[in-house]
Amino acid sequence: MSAVVEDVLKEAEAKMQKAVEAARRELVGIRTGRASPALIERLPVEYYGQPTPLMQLSTITAPEPRLLVIQPFDPNAIPMIEKAIMKSELGLNPSNDGRVIRIVLPQLTEERRRELVRLVHRKVEEFRVAIRNVRREALEDLRELEKEKLISQDDHRRAQERLQKLTDRYIGLIDNLEKEKEKEILEE
Repeated sequence: MSAVVEDVLKEAEAKMQKAVEAARRELVGIRTGRASPALIERLPVEYYGQPTPLMQLSTITAPEPRLLVIQPFDPNAIPMIEKAIMKSELGLNPSNDGRVIRIVLPQLTEERRRELVRLVHRKVEEFRVAIRNVRREALEDLRELEKEKLISQDDHRRAQERLQKLTDRYIGLIDNLEKEKEKEILEE
């Protein structure tokens, strides 16, 4: 295999890896029955006109299995943080005492679990599409290399097969993340 083909495949694999990591981060933020700071740490808060991740504005802890405590660095941010939490798809109701925000995670109902599973499926499908888009771009690059006579038809075909194996592997990783998260949501 020529160096240009290897470069195309390496670049595609790097992008697919990033998609899997992004999916992992995204799924951590989808609620299960236990309190976890990861649930809200990336939540964008409109802070003085700028969307800012909650973890940059406060300390987030989970002192009990069903409780999150948010201690903002700036007490003036409390209303903005509460607004961001209530606008999110998480279905949480924050309360504050002027210094800290507390979020008691209610027991998940069967209906809410199904909603969360649907949300997981929707998010995961976005990442599958991202991986397929990486494959499509790499295929276009390979076609261009063949058209410019930089690689042979045989190299092109072999590169396509390797690219498909990469795609299948990364889609499989995404599918595993989906299964794990679904299991996590449905148990308890």
